[in-house]
Amino acid sequence: MKKGLVRAALSAAFVGAFVGMSAFPGSALAAGISNDVVKIGVLTDMSGVYSAIGGEGSVTAAKMAVADFGGTVLGKPIDVISADHQNKPDIASTKARQWADTDHVDMITGLLNSGAAIAVQKIGTEKKMITMATGAGSTALTNKDCGPYGIHYVYDTYSLPKVAGSAIVQHGGKTWFFLTADYAFGHSLEKNTAAFVKSQGGKVLGQVRHPLATADFSSYLLQAQASGAKVIGLANAGGDFVNAVKQAREFGIVQGGQTIAGMLVFLSDVKSLGLDVAQGMEFATSFYWDRDPASRAWSKRYFAKTGAMPTMDQAGVYSATMTYLKAIKAAGTDDPDAVMKTLRGMKIDDFFSINGHLRADGTMVHDMFLVEVKKPSESKGPWDLLKVIKQVPGDQAFMPMSEGTCPLVKAGGGAGTGGY
Repeated sequence: MKKGLVRAALSAAFVGAFVGMSAFPGSALAAGISNDVVKIGVLTDMSGVYSAIGGEGSVTAAKMAVADFGGTVLGKPIDVISADHQNKPDIASTKARQWADTDHVDMITGLLNSGAAIAVQKIGTEKKMITMATGAGSTALTNKDCGPYGIHYVYDTYSLPKVAGSAIVQHGGKTWFFLTADYAFGHSLEKNTAAFVKSQGGKVLGQVRHPLATADFSSYLLQAQASGAKVIGLANAGGDFVNAVKQAREFGIVQGGQTIAGMLVFLSDVKSLGLDVAQGMEFATSFYWDRDPASRAWSKRYFAKTGAMPTMDQAGVYSATMTYLKAIKAAGTDDPDAVMKTLRGMKIDDFFSINGHLRADGTMVHDMFLVEVKKPSESKGPWDLLKVIKQVPGDQAFMPMSEGTCPLVKAGGGAGTGGY
């Protein structure tokens, strides 16, 4: 009888100790870190047409965030791994599945390509793994393909034309012809830009679509030139955008009175084109390195590591990584449901994001900027490329949730959404 009482007392003491340890957020039991490590995967274009936009620069940005956070969270180490999705959704989804099943990755960021990002976000839904897309644009990520663990962090194909397309029409660009990358991102950007053009009293005269990573744009540009449209809207990005602009100049399109409008332009694109070619071009962006003291301070640190100023994707990877780690610390666990619930309650204000917050559909709403490429005579240095024309509040730049089609929002539920 006494032995039984002793056993019962020891058991009670053990349970009490377990509960007591759980009350301390710094303890191993309370930390709730799966596999004793927080693992972040940067899945991006490392070698293709978008590599200058993300690539190794995005990996560097993620590692900077981890170092700045202190290298650990809730007493456990933070690890960053990376891979090249080669702009192919099947490769991206295969890698994401491996990361989830074998490498125990907790969060994937980068996802620079809408087709790849949509495929990976679906894996995230299946595997309960958070994805924070910083480089993809398609609004499908927060509409028909939204997921309970998917976050669209930097920009989308609604906010870009809302800020820039509308301004171009108001400045006299009433007729448009689109030259579009033939996949999810390009289609979405063309569709949304066309809608804003028409809503401002403009007209779309036609469009032509080209494969990703096209080298020769001559036939497409000749069709655009023959349309007589005042504005040739480039619904593409990265190397495709740069090649199209350079070849348009060779054909004398701008000299002939037509305007080239880049609907998604990165700082690396402007640097590649040079101010002689790109001067006067207006476009929308979520980030510019020389915007304010905070953006300058971080960007100079990034430059010291990479030899280039950051694109909005690279700055966004840092911000997304840091925000994710802060959410883990606040939640006391890396459990995806708890982290998503915490993220939805956070205010996201840093050198990248102004007035940022995460909506139920996965959109990270924040202020956007209309910028103009400087004339060579205005530039004071090799990276002094843009001037900010206008700051647009996030609730005016991004698609109203009432216009969206995210099933999670319509159903009123979703993991970790707090009832949305």
